[in-house]
Amino acid sequence: MSRQRFAPHLALLALSLTSSVAAAQRSRQYQLLSPDGTNQITVEVGDRVSYAVAHRGRPVLQASPISLTLEGGRTLGTAERVRSEARRQVRDSVRPVAPVKSAVVADRFNELRLRLGDHDLELRAYDEGIAYRWVLAIGDSVTVRSEQASFAVAGESEALVGIDTTFMTHYEPVYHRVKLDTLAHGRHALLPALIALQGGPKIAITESQLEDYAGMYLVARDGGGLAGEFPRAALEERARNDRDVVVTRRADWLARTSGRRALPWRIVMIADEDRQLLLNQMVYDLAAPSRLSDVSWIKPGKVSWDWFNNLNLRGVSFRAGVNDDTYRYFIDFAAKNGIPYIILDEGWYKLGDLLTQAPGIDVPALVQYGASKHVGIILWTTWSTLDTQLKPALDQFEKWGVKGIKVDFMQRDDQKVVNYYYRIAREAAARHLLVDYHGAHKPAGLNRTWPNVLTFEGVHGLENNKWTDDVTPTHNVTLPFTRMLAGPMDYTPGAMLNAQPKNFRAIFDRPMSVGTRVHQLAMYVVFESPLQMLADSPSEYEREPEAMEWLRAVPVLWDETRALDGAAGSHVLLARRHGTEWFVGAMTNTSARTLTLDLSFLGAGRWTMDAWSDGINADRNGMDFKRETRTVSAGDKLTLTLAPGGGWAGRFKR
Repeated sequence: MSRQRFAPHLALLALSLTSSVAAAQRSRQYQLLSPDGTNQITVEVGDRVSYAVAHRGRPVLQASPISLTLEGGRTLGTAERVRSEARRQVRDSVRPVAPVKSAVVADRFNELRLRLGDHDLELRAYDEGIAYRWVLAIGDSVTVRSEQASFAVAGESEALVGIDTTFMTHYEPVYHRVKLDTLAHGRHALLPALIALQGGPKIAITESQLEDYAGMYLVARDGGGLAGEFPRAALEERARNDRDVVVTRRADWLARTSGRRALPWRIVMIADEDRQLLLNQMVYDLAAPSRLSDVSWIKPGKVSWDWFNNLNLRGVSFRAGVNDDTYRYFIDFAAKNGIPYIILDEGWYKLGDLLTQAPGIDVPALVQYGASKHVGIILWTTWSTLDTQLKPALDQFEKWGVKGIKVDFMQRDDQKVVNYYYRIAREAAARHLLVDYHGAHKPAGLNRTWPNVLTFEGVHGLENNKWTDDVTPTHNVTLPFTRMLAGPMDYTPGAMLNAQPKNFRAIFDRPMSVGTRVHQLAMYVVFESPLQMLADSPSEYEREPEAMEWLRAVPVLWDETRALDGAAGSHVLLARRHGTEWFVGAMTNTSARTLTLDLSFLGAGRWTMDAWSDGINADRNGMDFKRETRTVSAGDKLTLTLAPGGGWAGRFKR
C-alpha cells in the first residue's frame, strides 16, 4: 500500500479513536449495592442508558439498554447527561391489609435516583433483587410510543415460562422450559418469567405499580436475552358476546398518560435457591400504598364456590341448579363449617343485564338468609356488562347487602383494560365490596393500592380439569415459583374426586383433579389467596369429614412463612404461622418423593400435630389418605412420604 493510500486510513483511525474517547468521556457509571451487598446495579449514562446486574460478584444481566420513545420522536435514554444524583437508604416495613406471606413486609432497599432533565431514572437494590423505573416531569400529558426494557441475561440460561401468541389472553398458561431465543416469531412470555442461569442463581422478571399503562411481556432480544413487549392501545373493538371484547384496530402507541408520573417498576428477582423465591415480596413492596383510609370492612376468608362442581347436590328434595333452594343449601353448608362467603357464579342474572335476576333467583332474599347465618354473598359478573352498567349495578349490589364481586373475562392488559381494573376497584371500594378478578392478567401491585381487591385468577387452575388433563401435579408445583411471585392466585383448589393420571378423565359435570386428595389439601397452605375457594360440592365435602376438619381449620392469612424446601416443577414444602398455630403443606410432581420436615421452626414445648398424608394405596387411588394425631416438639424431624402427585398437610397447635 502506498503512503498516499495509507494516509486516509490513518485519518479514519484517528477520527474513530477521538470519537471513542469523546463517547467515553460523555458516559458515566454509577453503582448501587443492596443492603447486604449481594446484588449490584451498574448504570451507564451517555449516548445511551443501560444497566447491568451482578449477584455475589457474578454477572446476572449484562449491559441492558433502556429507553422511552415519546410522540414527536423524542427518546428518553439516548444522549443523556446526569444533572444530579440522589441516594437514600430505607430500612422500614409495611403491614399488608391481607398478608399472604407475613404480617410485616420488609421495606428494605438502597435507592439511586438520577436526574436527567425533565425525567429521572430511579433504581432500587434489594437483598432479593433489583428494580428500576422512569419518573416523568415533562408536562401535563405524554404519549408513549414505545418502551425499550431489555434484560441481557448473562451466559447460558433456560427459561420456565408460559407462552402466548396474542395479547387477548386469560394469563392461564401451562409452563414450558425453553431457550430464550425461542421467544420469537409471534411467541411471547407471560410474566413472571423464571430464568435459570447455568451454574448460577435464578432470576424472575415481572413488574409492579402497573397503572394507566400497558402490561409487559417478554420476547427474544437481538443480541441475546429478553426484551419487553407491550400491547398497543386499542382504537377499535368488537364485542363477540357479553364477555369477549376483541381489539380490531390498535394505535401506534402504547399509552397516553400524565407527563408527571412514575411509570411501572421493572423487577428482577434474584435467588440462589428456588425456595428463596417463595419469600419474595418485591411486587407488593414496590406497589403504590393503599388509597383507602378505612380498611376495617375488608374481611378475607374462604368461599364455597358453585361453578366447578356444577351445583351437583345429592340427597336433597329439590332440583339442584341455579335457584334459591340450591344456594340456601350452600349457605347452610358454609355456616356449618365457618366459611364466611358463597359465590353465585354464572346464571344468577340474565346475561347482558345485571339488573335483571334469572327466574328462580332472589338475591336480596339470599343475602338476608345468609346474613342470618353470618354468610356473605359474592356475585359473579362479566366485565363488559359491568362496565356498561357499572354504577346502577354496584348501587344495587350495595343496596342488597352483597359483600363482593367476581369480575370475569377481561382477557387483556392494554392501557384501557388496565385502567378498568382500577376503576372497578375504586367504585367497589366506595360501596364496601370485595373484588376477585377472573379471566385476568397477572397481579402487579393493585391489591396493595386497592386492598379490597383480594385475589386474581390469571392462572391455569383447577377449573380446567373439567375439559383438559394438563393441570398436572408438575404444573401445580411450578406455580409457586412462577405465577405466584406476582401476587395472590385464585387457583380455586379443593377437589374431592382425585385420580392418578391413568385414571383421570375430564368430565365437565362431575370434575376431578389429577393427583391425590392430600395434594389438594396442601394447596391451602402453598397457594396464596386471601379469598380462597372450596371448589367442590357441599355434598362431596359432607362425605369427607376428615378432609373438612382440615378445610375448616386452615386460614387464608399468614403472619409468617418459612420456605423449607422446593424446586420449580419438582416439589414444594412450606410452613406458615397464623397466630400461635403452624400449618405445613408439601406437594410433589408426578414422582413419589420423601421429604424431611425439620420442626425447628416450632417454639419450645410439646405440640399436637394433626396430619393428613397420602395413603399407602394413593399411587393407585388418588383419594386414599391417612389422618393421624401425635405429639411432637421442635427437636423432631419427620419423614414425609409423598405418593406420585401427592402431598402432606399438617397443623401444629399447643
